[in-house]
This record gives sequence, C-alpha cells and structure tokens, in this order.
Amino acid sequence: MADSDFSVAGEGPPLFLIHGIGAARNAWRFLLPVLTEHFTVITYDLRGHGSSKRPDSEFGMDELVDDLEQIRKSSGFESAHFAGHSLGGMIGPAYAREYPDRVLSLCLLSTAAGRTDDDSNKVWYVVREMERRGIADVLSTLTQRWFTDQFIKQHPEIVEARLKQVIETDSEVFLNVFRIYAGTEMLPWLHEITQPTLVLTGENDGGCNPRLNRLIADELPNSQLLILPDYKHSILLEAGNEVAIEMVKFIQNLQS
Repeated sequence: MADSDFSVAGEGPPLFLIHGIGAARNAWRFLLPVLTEHFTVITYDLRGHGSSKRPDSEFGMDELVDDLEQIRKSSGFESAHFAGHSLGGMIGPAYAREYPDRVLSLCLLSTAAGRTDDDSNKVWYVVREMERRGIADVLSTLTQRWFTDQFIKQHPEIVEARLKQVIETDSEVFLNVFRIYAGTEMLPWLHEITQPTLVLTGENDGGCNPRLNRLIADELPNSQLLILPDYKHSILLEAGNEVAIEMVKFIQNLQS
C-alpha cells in the first residue's frame, strides 16, 4: 500500500476511520461534516479497494493490520482514536491487540463476534454463492440486508452507487475480504482489548445484530453498547450524521 494513500481533514485529536468490504474511504462522507469539527480525521482505502493498489496475492487480517500501521506511521500520529465499520470493526480490535500503545479508543460499528454455527453458515453461504454465481447476481439480495425499505425508496441513487461500488471492486479482492470477514472470530481474545470502546449497531442488522454486539460489549472490559432503532447494516450511509454524533459524544466523554 502506498504511503500517501490516505486523506486528512479537520482539526483536533486524530481519528482513523476503517471502512468495510467493497467500499472505500468515501464510505465516511456523511460522517465527516460532524467528525472534522472535532477531530483530525484520517481515512484510507483498504488493500485492493478504492485507489489503493490491487494486491498480487491473497491476503489476511494480519496484512490489513500491517497496512493500517503503515498508514499510522505515514500520518505522523503516535496514537489516535480508531473507528471501523463491518470488517473495519474487526480490523480495529485486531490492530489494538497488536499495537495497544497506539490506540486511545475504539468505535466498533456494525461488526460481529460470537457467531453461532448457524450465523457462520449464513455468512459463508453468501460467500459461496458469490463464488459460484458471481457477485452481481447475489448482490441484489444484500440490498435488503443493508438498507431499510424507506431509505431504498427515498434514496435510490445512494443505494445504486453503493452496489456499483461493490461491482467495480476487483472480484478476487472482494471475495478475499468477504472470506476474512466470514472467518474472523474475535470473541476468544476481545477481553485483551482494554481501551474504551463504543459498540454500535442497527436494531435490524441481520448479520451484525444486537445479540452479537451485546456479546462483544460483554467481553470488552471497558465498553459502551448502543443500538440504533430501525437501521440495518449500512448505517454510515443511512445514518451517518447520527452515528457521527454518537462517536463525538463517546470520545469527548473520555476526555472530560
């Protein structure tokens, strides 16, 4: 990953934002107006996503953690707050486990841990169907899991742009990160993460639901759990302002 492959905006304590599968740094665009009033916000594209270089071979969570550390070094910030959505909400704790002295706090948004066998089977089923049928053919079924019906009707252009972004992501990279998301289980080691952590998800997020997020919060020694009513998985796009306000409140309360 290129050292310059990140963006910086705003003023205040540093806050790194880690997006999810088949997205890019623009996933945070609806949060930035709020966040940049309070933080120096660093966004970047995951390996093989957005403007970052397509990798030559398959990669795992260790490589994604290493990429974040390289971005952190290049930014010049010795320590910072970190927030991640979905897969990004797994990269954040994995990074904190590897580099605890670099992490002031975590915000874990719409992520998962403590999956039952049934939970895991459902995630892997989507992966296998995409491998078998192609990403585009399966993608329409995910729309209902990501967005509320009302948002789909009111903002079809945002929904279409999100689907287009997934399709334009290199298929091997997309499936690679989807397999990382499906195969990562944080619950056995979450108790090692002692930094203050906000755990937040949508009430109707099927894959990263309140049940799993309560398990995450219970395992973390220093956590706060927040369930946003009605929302599904794509809270960055559908509830960006609301999520940003909750992140600001959480981090500011740590400093007061």
